[in-house]
Amino acid sequence: MMKTKLTSALLAGTFLTLPALAHERAVDFPDTPDGRVVLAADLHTHSVFSDGEVWPSLRAAEAHRDGLEFMAVTEHLEHQPHKADIPHPDRNRSYEIASEKASKAEYDDLMIINGAEVTRGPPHGHINAIFLKDANALLVDDPKDAMKAARAQGAFVFLNHPNWLPQSPDGIARLTDYHKDLIKEGLLQGLEVINGTLDGHSEHALQIALDNHLTVLGTSDIHGLVDWTHNAGTGGHRPMTLVLSKDRSQAAFKQALLDGNTVAWSHNDLLGREDNMKAFVGGCLSLVPEAFDGKYTVLNVDIVNACPIDFTLINMSDETFQNTGDAVYAKRESRTPVAVRMKGIEADIALKFEVANAQVGFRTPLVMELRSLIPAGEK
Repeated sequence: MMKTKLTSALLAGTFLTLPALAHERAVDFPDTPDGRVVLAADLHTHSVFSDGEVWPSLRAAEAHRDGLEFMAVTEHLEHQPHKADIPHPDRNRSYEIASEKASKAEYDDLMIINGAEVTRGPPHGHINAIFLKDANALLVDDPKDAMKAARAQGAFVFLNHPNWLPQSPDGIARLTDYHKDLIKEGLLQGLEVINGTLDGHSEHALQIALDNHLTVLGTSDIHGLVDWTHNAGTGGHRPMTLVLSKDRSQAAFKQALLDGNTVAWSHNDLLGREDNMKAFVGGCLSLVPEAFDGKYTVLNVDIVNACPIDFTLINMSDETFQNTGDAVYAKRESRTPVAVRMKGIEADIALKFEVANAQVGFRTPLVMELRSLIPAGEK
């Protein structure tokens, strides 16, 4: 698998295969230090069965190419601009078509989830429900009854794009009293902090999610082609949720969502709860030091980045660097050398970094320590 080849190449210091691997479209992530797997998911997508521009089978094909393990089909229940050309009284039909495509042998790493977007005016707005057994049951007059119908099916329910400009002209995410009531009644479990179609990412939404114990989500909300919208295949990727799960089963994936074990990802921006972010970044970054050369106490160290994300690291250690300033750019799937001015000949090294592109609160970056043993030098 790509992950095995990449990890062994990085740790061995082999760069011959890296240029090809770095441009792979399908994203892949190492496990977290505590042994959890990182599952890539897009939980907000559309096709021509609501206001999207492609057939549902193409949505599944894109997800497979992008390396997603899970994709939710979430057509607008009420907003049906193509119904004159594609009448479909069964609101599960889009899911069925995408699932049929994903059932092919070559798609065995992709799971399709049935979902729907309940689309109403304020104060309800746009709310997604996934893991539905029957989307038709949500077609009711009162939107709150739709939320109750979703939860009765064991659905995971989340609020979409709270900083959408037509609803929030200043671009600042806020919860209405209606949404606060949904949270109190157990009818709302998650919040989009990243939406790829409408408003990018929201630090305000992240803090709202943290304050209200809501699961942090990043979605594409894709309507057109992923390749055109997000430059997939030519260096870009769709926004997605990275789920830290005990295994790759749908049951474990759903439980991880309910437990809030997620990180939202768009471009090189990461947003999430501090413990989840630390676990995720800890799986991406590591230190590989050389032995001391016996003459100097400046130690050559590689910062290994095993993930398809560039990291901006600000050195917060007591130690400074001989070859660069405190700002270090650790490129995706590569090794970045730093020469560390150590205090003496030591047995291990610990470097403390602010991870500038990993937010764990409103305008609050992750701070974490990377540590490694230093190999013994020649006697």
